Amino acid sequence: MKGKIIKSTGSWYQVLELETNKIFEARIRGKFKLIKTRLTNPLAVGDFVEFQLEQDDIAWITKIEPRSNYLIRKSVNLSKEAHIIASNIDLACFIFTLKHPETSLGFLDRFLACCEAYNITPLILFNKIDVLHEEEIEIVKDVEFLYQEIGYNTLEISSYSRLNLEQLEEILKDRTSVFFGHSGCGKSTLVNALQPGLNLKTSEISDTHLKGKHTTTFAQMHFWDFGGNVIDTPGVREFAMIDIEKEEVQHYFPEIFKKREECKFHNCLHVNEPKCAVLDALETGEIQHSRYSTYIKLMDEAEEASQK
Repeated sequence: MKGKIIKSTGSWYQVLELETNKIFEARIRGKFKLIKTRLTNPLAVGDFVEFQLEQDDIAWITKIEPRSNYLIRKSVNLSKEAHIIASNIDLACFIFTLKHPETSLGFLDRFLACCEAYNITPLILFNKIDVLHEEEIEIVKDVEFLYQEIGYNTLEISSYSRLNLEQLEEILKDRTSVFFGHSGCGKSTLVNALQPGLNLKTSEISDTHLKGKHTTTFAQMHFWDFGGNVIDTPGVREFAMIDIEKEEVQHYFPEIFKKREECKFHNCLHVNEPKCAVLDALETGEIQHSRYSTYIKLMDEAEEASQK
């Protein structure tokens, strides 16, 4: 039987049988757990699998189909490197909030680099526009323009005033999407606004630290009445890239990758090389310092990983 993983709690899974749309509780055979991997989880929501039924309609997963793509986060398990957040994604939506909580550009840039690396289409959603003052809205528009200039799609939204939610529905329709952002950025509230009746648990921002509390504790797929589905994920603190060479990182920053053709040396890493077009563009403001800073950090991480 063939199915799709729609919920993962770590030890148990829910699998949707593709022909009948019946949902089964599922487990994995020990052999999957024995596979040597740098990932903490052998299966992720979005995975296509083969399974067989045994007594009490318990499904045993026997095979994982190859993934078209996936996104991963850094693992809290020190013996492993990363944890798959979701797989086989058509669209990854990053929810950016200027405040309550404040989203760092470095976090956004790391997310976009991961999307580039794993061939996933990103969409930046500027959320909670309705709570911003005029000066703050101008800041959002400046950030939005910065990323549009690089080539990324953006949309200003509000779950409460329903700003541009109909437009967002058209974008999400008939696709497998995933929502990302800091805890408290409004992921679950947005899902509830797009699919009334789901009643996902939401939480207020902590006044003390102005950070969100984790309300989603495991990944789960929810289905839209207008077609398609979304994978709701726990708040992600840091995205990760594994098996990436230091020299590859520039491929995942479109504006840097484009400029590299003008560098004197074909193997330029844009750090301190002479006649580097990227460093020149950094001086003129054509390339943003925040983006370049993330680029350098990812290169350092790739070099550290290669030495382990």
